[in-house]
Parts: sequence; C-alpha cells; structure tokens
Amino acid sequence: MTALVLTTDRLDLWRPQAADLAGLAAILAPEAVRRHLGNRPTGMADEFTRLTRNAGSWALYGYGNFIVREHGQSDVVGVCGVFHTWRGFDGFDDVPEVGWIFGETVWGRGYATEAARAALDWFDRVHGARRVVCMIDPDNHASLAVAGRLGFVAYGEHAFEGSPVVLLQRGG
Repeated sequence: MTALVLTTDRLDLWRPQAADLAGLAAILAPEAVRRHLGNRPTGMADEFTRLTRNAGSWALYGYGNFIVREHGQSDVVGVCGVFHTWRGFDGFDDVPEVGWIFGETVWGRGYATEAARAALDWFDRVHGARRVVCMIDPDNHASLAVAGRLGFVAYGEHAFEGSPVVLLQRGG
C-alpha cells in the first residue's frame, strides 16, 4: 500500500490499487450493502469494473474514489470520494459526483460522513470549490442524512437503472 492520500481522526483514505479488488468485492458481497445500489448481485467481474472505472476517473481527472481503511489496518472498510462519471441525464453528466459505500461491519460509526467530508475538503483544495452532485435512493435515510450533514440539498428526482433516486447538489 503506497498511495495514502488522506488521514482523518479514524480513517486512512488511499488511492485505489489493483490489490484492493478482493476487499472491495468483500464489502459489496452482502445484499444489505447493495440494497440501495440497485440491489443486483455482484461478483469479482462487477467489482473489477467498479475499480477500473474509478482508476480511470483518477487517471483522466485527477480525482476519484478512495479506498477507506481504519487507521493502520489493511482491511478495506469502504470506498468514498469525488469521482467523474457519465450517468446519461441532465445535471450529472460531466460533473463531479460524490459517493460512499461502507461495509456492514462499520455501519453506524459515522465513517461515511468523516470520509466524505475529508474527500470533499481535499477536492475543494486541489480542484477548486465547485458544484458536486450525488444521487441517493429515497429509502436510504442514512445516506440522505450524511448528504445533509455535508451541505447537499435535493434539487430533483430521477429514475436511474429502473430505481428512483433523489438528486442532490452542493455549490454551483
């Protein structure tokens, strides 16, 4: 592990590496973790695609999701950051998007807020404060609360891959 970028009170945020694939797949394996992500099955191929898509965001735009670990630990507990993606609908294409996914074993500890706040602060320092978006399943009350703590406000709704999502933004 040679790409530590940020440290918070409890977490280390790393640039993704190929060796993170197994840890990423492990946190996304439980159905409860995927419930608000379209709840489709996942496997190594899907998580490889997620990892390489994220690496592409880093390579092309200079920012992306971080792999999150507890201080001094090697296990992946989450993925969180500001990344560049193309969703195919107005307001999201060619705009930085923030997101977070954490494993069940660390839910309720405030890690999503802590990691996302650090990632957004880093993004603002390095790339300049600007509009950042996110989309959240309307039934994912925990993530909606995280977004609110981070200063995101709802501006619309959309159907994404057949599921409703709340569209939120910060800045702009």
